[in-house]
Amino acid sequence: MSNYNHAKRDDTVRVKTLIEQQKDTKTLLYFGEKFIPKLLFVVAFLSILTTVGIVLVLVTETFEFFQRVSVIEFFTGTVLKPLSQNPEFGVLPLINGTIVSSVIAMLVAGPIGIMTAVFLSEYASDRVRRLLKPILELLAGIPTIVYGFFAFTFVTPLLRQFIPELDATNILSPGLVMGIMIIPMIASLSEDAMSAVPNSIREGALALGATKLEVTFKVIIPAAFSGIVASFVLGISRAIGETMIVTIASGSSKNFTFDVTKSMQTMTAYIVEVAGGDASTGSTIYYSLYAVAMTLFVFTLLMNILARFVSRRFREEY
Repeated sequence: MSNYNHAKRDDTVRVKTLIEQQKDTKTLLYFGEKFIPKLLFVVAFLSILTTVGIVLVLVTETFEFFQRVSVIEFFTGTVLKPLSQNPEFGVLPLINGTIVSSVIAMLVAGPIGIMTAVFLSEYASDRVRRLLKPILELLAGIPTIVYGFFAFTFVTPLLRQFIPELDATNILSPGLVMGIMIIPMIASLSEDAMSAVPNSIREGALALGATKLEVTFKVIIPAAFSGIVASFVLGISRAIGETMIVTIASGSSKNFTFDVTKSMQTMTAYIVEVAGGDASTGSTIYYSLYAVAMTLFVFTLLMNILARFVSRRFREEY
């Protein structure tokens, strides 16, 4: 009888211990349920606050610049001489250099990226896809300064053997290398969009007598069109915002020309030049940095808005 009472007391102690442990666990869970949402809200709010702060700085400093330089002169001027005795602040040479380099990059990255995506999605086996896709995405992890030195020390000397009139610093070489850098983005996003197309659509097209090539270009690509276009737009945004490649390989000549063998300067390269130069705080050239940065911000913002519009407009629901 004594053993029975002793065992009963032990069971009672164990039950009480379990109850206390559950109370502690419930307290921690309750604390977590209340605290984690607040923490996530703070993190999200800080992200928004940072974006708002950046925009406010750009807007206020750009407004100060336009107090000194005419808006019309800035956006229509084809001459940029910020350090001359009679400075001129036309932004068109920078916009021209940015657009030319981005077009060259997309002429390289677009076809290669989409063809790579077609191969990975429609023709490669699972084993080959698992092997090649991570290797391809390694290109996106290479620092851009490495790409810049590659363009300047290898691609430009190589191109000069075929194009003798090519300048030592030019827009063609960094444009080509930027295209190589963007290939993983376009290929990966396009491949994801194609892979999202249901296999039943492929099988139905094949059952109707279409060849593999016809299925790919007449069924799969149109079905994944929104994702493919979004990847192209994001690739263009990446090219527009690229800094180190064009800073190293395209030079600092502010030429308003469409001759890709000549040196040009992009908006990002100009920002680097002014930020690392002798522009004193409060000078007109100092504020021109923010005006160019605001122009670049608007460019990339419009590209992202376009990408979202295209994705929603042409999205296919399966």
